[in-house]
Amino acid sequence: MPGGKIAEQHYPTVEFVLDAITGWINKYRNMHSANNELVHCSQEDVMQIAKDLGVSVSDLRGLAAKGPGAADTLQKMLLALSVDPQDVAKADPAVMRDLQRLCVVCGHKRRCQHELARGTAVDHFREFCPNAYTLDALFNSKNRHPA
Repeated sequence: MPGGKIAEQHYPTVEFVLDAITGWINKYRNMHSANNELVHCSQEDVMQIAKDLGVSVSDLRGLAAKGPGAADTLQKMLLALSVDPQDVAKADPAVMRDLQRLCVVCGHKRRCQHELARGTAVDHFREFCPNAYTLDALFNSKNRHPA
């Protein structure tokens, strides 16, 4: 039928599978490119970066392999606790780096994301978060000294 409109058909199952494959490819690319960032540095540069961050070279390579968004849940957790991540980074960069390092290697990301999405993270983070002690200190400090 010339000049007629063609109805676009949707196949939810196929779209879901294609989206999953696309997500996997993007995740692979991000991991691969993050790992390659250190390849462009000399061994001395890598050693200096590791020293500046207070981690070993192998830990640095492991952290880099996790990708650029590996500590994103930390920002959300701090905000859920009414603690400004930028204030923490300015006041004590070493504390922020330590929080980020632990968040990157945390094995409870799925639960953390679930608790944050449900709005229950503030009540339950002590049960699973490797940063619980420091987050508690930041939260309590924030409550003692409101802005």
